[in-house]
Amino acid sequence: MLLHLERALLMASVGVCAEIVFTAVGDSRKNGGKRLIGYSYVWMIPIYALLYPGFFFLLPVIGEWAWPLRAAFYAAGIMVFELITGLILRAAIGEAPWEPEYRGKPRTVAGLVRLDYFPAWAAGSLVFERAFRLIAGV
Repeated sequence: MLLHLERALLMASVGVCAEIVFTAVGDSRKNGGKRLIGYSYVWMIPIYALLYPGFFFLLPVIGEWAWPLRAAFYAAGIMVFELITGLILRAAIGEAPWEPEYRGKPRTVAGLVRLDYFPAWAAGSLVFERAFRLIAGV
């Protein structure tokens, strides 16, 4: 049986891998789609690891909601958490790693959250929820 820390690290792996795929697909539009080079940041490992306790506590409360409501709730929560962790990283190291990519983009909150990514976070959150269910055995 996996320990909670091991499960959190598995969730972090899912999150980082999803981010790598997302950035590769997004950047492929810029370079003609010939190379799928994705990236993430080491800082994202502990941030994505927090998905595990988040789902651990949220799923019993909202797990029976219709999937569109869960997806919207999760996406809003992820964006608030992205803002909070971005502000913490900005205070600790000068800027959040994703901040240069977001700077100057429309629909950006404090240079740390892109509101146009809400649909992607909603879809991704359901993938994360499924991963959590598999990892936690629920």
